[in-house]
Amino acid sequence: PYTITGAPRIVKDKVIIGNGGGEFGVRGYVSAYKLDDGAQAWRFYTVPGNPEDGFENEAMEHSAKTWGGGEWWVVGGGGTVWDSMAYDPELNLLYVGVGNGAPWNRQIRSPDGGDNLYLSSILALNPDDGSYVWHYQTTPGETWDYTATQHMILADLELDGAKRKVIMQAPKNGFFYVLDRKSGELLSAAAYAHMTWATHVDMETGRPVETEGARYVGEATGLHFPGPIGGHNWHPMSYSPDTGLVYIPAQDAPWVYRTDDEFRHRKGFWNTGTDNRPASLPDDSAEKQSVLDAITGAIIAWDPVAQKPRWRVDHKGPWNGGLLSTAGNLVLQGNSSGEVVAYRADSGERLWAFDAQTGVV
Repeated sequence: PYTITGAPRIVKDKVIIGNGGGEFGVRGYVSAYKLDDGAQAWRFYTVPGNPEDGFENEAMEHSAKTWGGGEWWVVGGGGTVWDSMAYDPELNLLYVGVGNGAPWNRQIRSPDGGDNLYLSSILALNPDDGSYVWHYQTTPGETWDYTATQHMILADLELDGAKRKVIMQAPKNGFFYVLDRKSGELLSAAAYAHMTWATHVDMETGRPVETEGARYVGEATGLHFPGPIGGHNWHPMSYSPDTGLVYIPAQDAPWVYRTDDEFRHRKGFWNTGTDNRPASLPDDSAEKQSVLDAITGAIIAWDPVAQKPRWRVDHKGPWNGGLLSTAGNLVLQGNSSGEVVAYRADSGERLWAFDAQTGVV
């Protein structure tokens, strides 16, 4: 059931690649192969396996303590590295975005609770040997398909009068994060998308403050933001050092989560542990339209220092293409309406559009 959806990265004398397939029940990992002969140099698992088999390293031994009960290794645990990675040659750190749990539903995967490391985390690894350096978990105890595999950007920002080397990410969960890329320290976090699952990120603990009922324990959530497609998915965001803005292809699309009471693991099949039927559109036309009206897309020009939007362009719907910013004060995007559009990077003014005659996502 493993797949590959992300591009390989070259770091010195190695090629780095992750994998996908979390929904089909796999254990995530990232691997390094030698460029000259393809021999595997190292492999880092993102979640622990069966404790009875022992642990590959201290990081896996530590992570296993955050999984509560159950036999998560039977379904795999998830944590696939299916897209974003970044490399800082000065610090010699490889940053890896880690995906959702398998199954999504923590009640089934880890019935006694726990953060379930290193799901939905940014991992910093030593690319020479694959050893753990630090991590930051964006969604502890992930249970909504909130991956942290979304595009990561390295930049130098002036924060509180000091120059900081940062890594920035807008993962599925709807918060925009700025971390110190040397230490993993959380510097700031704020909501860039509409959300009902949490109110804010506690800067003392670095953890989101969840709302009551968000975890669908015993009953469905009701209309829940973000849904599984996230406030931002794999479509790349872009940063312009000229404007100081990050351009996010954002979206709002709700979902209704409910536990699948009849769940059983079936290898190679969809294993989410959720009942998708409550998320289907209502039969009543007025109710259906109200839900459809809530499904939107946008370009958000985000100020990562102030942690707020500078400007916004709204789209007819979600799932629009990634963004490119240029030194000529342009931001370009293909959208699901079939256009390639150029905007002013500093103001969002629409400058021109090309009719591609098909969605560009």
